[in-house]
Amino acid sequence: MNRSEAQRAVVESPISSRIFLEGPAGTGKTTTAVARLQALLDAGVPGAHIVILTPQRALAAPYYEFLRSPLAAPGGQVSVLTAGGLARRMVDLFWPMVAREAGFSNPNLPPAFLTLETAQYYMAHLVRPMLDDNDLFKSISVDRNRLYSQILDNLNKAALNNFPFSQIGERLSAAWSGESSQLRVYADVQQCASLFRSYCLEHNLLDFSLQVEIFRDLLRPSLLGREYLRAAVRHVIADNIEEDTPFAHDLLEEWLPGLDSALLIYDDGAGYRSFLGADPEGAAKLSAFCETNLRFDHSFTAPAVMHQLAQDIGFALERPETPAPAAESGLDALVLPSEELRFFPQMLDWVARQTADLIAAGTPPGEIAILAPFMPDSLRFSLTARLDALNIPYRSHRPSRSLSDEPAARCLITLARLAHPEWKLRPGKVEVVHALFQCVEGLDLVRAQLLVETLFPGKHKALQPFSGLNAEMQERITDSAGERYEFLRRWIEDYATQPMDELDLFFSRLFGEVLSQKGYKFHNDLDAGQITAKLIESAAKFRRAIDSAGGLDGVSIGCEFIQKVMDGEIAAAYVENWQPPANDAVFLAPAFTFLLNNRAVDVQFWLDAGSNGWFERLYQPLTHPYVLSRSWTPGRLWTAADEFEANRDVLYRLAAGLLRRARSRIYLAFSRLGESGSEQTGMLLRSIHRVQVEALNHD
Repeated sequence: MNRSEAQRAVVESPISSRIFLEGPAGTGKTTTAVARLQALLDAGVPGAHIVILTPQRALAAPYYEFLRSPLAAPGGQVSVLTAGGLARRMVDLFWPMVAREAGFSNPNLPPAFLTLETAQYYMAHLVRPMLDDNDLFKSISVDRNRLYSQILDNLNKAALNNFPFSQIGERLSAAWSGESSQLRVYADVQQCASLFRSYCLEHNLLDFSLQVEIFRDLLRPSLLGREYLRAAVRHVIADNIEEDTPFAHDLLEEWLPGLDSALLIYDDGAGYRSFLGADPEGAAKLSAFCETNLRFDHSFTAPAVMHQLAQDIGFALERPETPAPAAESGLDALVLPSEELRFFPQMLDWVARQTADLIAAGTPPGEIAILAPFMPDSLRFSLTARLDALNIPYRSHRPSRSLSDEPAARCLITLARLAHPEWKLRPGKVEVVHALFQCVEGLDLVRAQLLVETLFPGKHKALQPFSGLNAEMQERITDSAGERYEFLRRWIEDYATQPMDELDLFFSRLFGEVLSQKGYKFHNDLDAGQITAKLIESAAKFRRAIDSAGGLDGVSIGCEFIQKVMDGEIAAAYVENWQPPANDAVFLAPAFTFLLNNRAVDVQFWLDAGSNGWFERLYQPLTHPYVLSRSWTPGRLWTAADEFEANRDVLYRLAAGLLRRARSRIYLAFSRLGESGSEQTGMLLRSIHRVQVEALNHD
């Protein structure tokens, strides 16, 4: 490839170089790092001595792609890791050495490593009885699955920021300046976190926080652990360090003086994962441990007008470090509605029409992203209905969404309950209607309702044969839809005679043998296929984790999994979700999700730009990403001024990050009245208006 002079300077640096490379998104930093990796391998550096460190596995996709290509010279397997992945690997390797000292009740038995889902399962197992019988969390209203995940998040933040988990409640309480009832909530949080930790130690369970703590406190200080890492880690390429945690930064700071080479890559103005513990300020300090500090400024992605608009928005938000607007503003990057859109549905109509016009003019659907601060079901349904009407392909990604919220997953779960009558989880008629509607081609809701009313009466646990309908009813359903229904029914009936213990294998067989075949709606539905893959992976991980922890007494693991999904307690991130979407589909996602995909598109739509959702932090009553960070001074009150300052900084980072990932235009979509009917005067829209005013003043 043709590299710039700045890129060649990095790639061709001496092998022994320690380089800190910074610059905005789109300036070729990761591309340069991949070329540097190739140069190391070509120079004979053993791959086994090279570690690629990223904040999350999906951000390592360019490195995986290179390592799978013929360009990668032989020489051992390069390790591509997250800091958490390294901690798990080390704890697993040295378990006999640390188990007793860590306080586990059964140090002679192997550990059970928990995924996010299985950690939520055990947290729910412990906390749910307390919610039902005691007064825990009575003063707040939050879904139980989010309650469990926020308690786990607190444990993770304590581990990643290197303070004792026993201080979680104390730190949250010391920063609280509101009503005193919230202090009881923080006390309940601490009680639940302590109970969960004790249970893990008693049953050899290792959630993420415990893996990090054991590695940090027991393995890193030990002579054996230090020597092992010193021998294994000689060359490091750490990408997107601004999105990583203090735990990862401490590792790098410790390693850097003794490494043979290092390349650290820092994205200016990023740090989008602050709610997950990202510490961009701590990442910037690592530059002091590198002999060479370089900066890339030339953007290969966004034109100058996008960077100018980012600067203009920063000035409009009154960020002190942002220079005054240039004579030429970045407003040319924006496309605004030509007439006032009074109501929310009118805004969605405008977005759908503009998307169709772009595709008709030659823009590939995969080069269009429709983004919103949040993507709730109502918004997604309203938007996708309009795209469907215009035959526009789309793909959505909402990583925090529970599997139970996905229609395809609910369909599979209902069919699993029908196929396992021994679970005594008989679905209701409405659930069966929607399951058949979701999977059988030719069945609309009315026909599915007719089928179920006759062929799934209350006295039967199973679906009855299609031949049980009278001739008139069969004609209304149609023979083709009836044949597909009957094939599915017989498949479930045959399976139920010899059910499998492994629910993930049931889902695999059901999808492969029935639902993915022609005549069923999963056949050409990419989203449904991906949801099925998630469900299969989730069920497999749940089964393996429970098995390794000793199983469940007298309860089917598959039945327990289904109940947890139905309760909304099973939801996790999947690496394949974060891969680049197919080029033939418009990408629908929350704005932060798009940024964490770390990809650029030609055109972005910013939906509901007048909403406060672009500015205000998501309500999390059981945790606080800033108070539990390393940069926060324990005991200091979190004030309204702190909240405003943090929200303003996040809005700027969000807007600038999106603009740096847009090659052509930004369509600003807003209506005078929001979805709830209230006047739309959010901070993003106000900052754009101020940019317009400043531009008029220059003129």
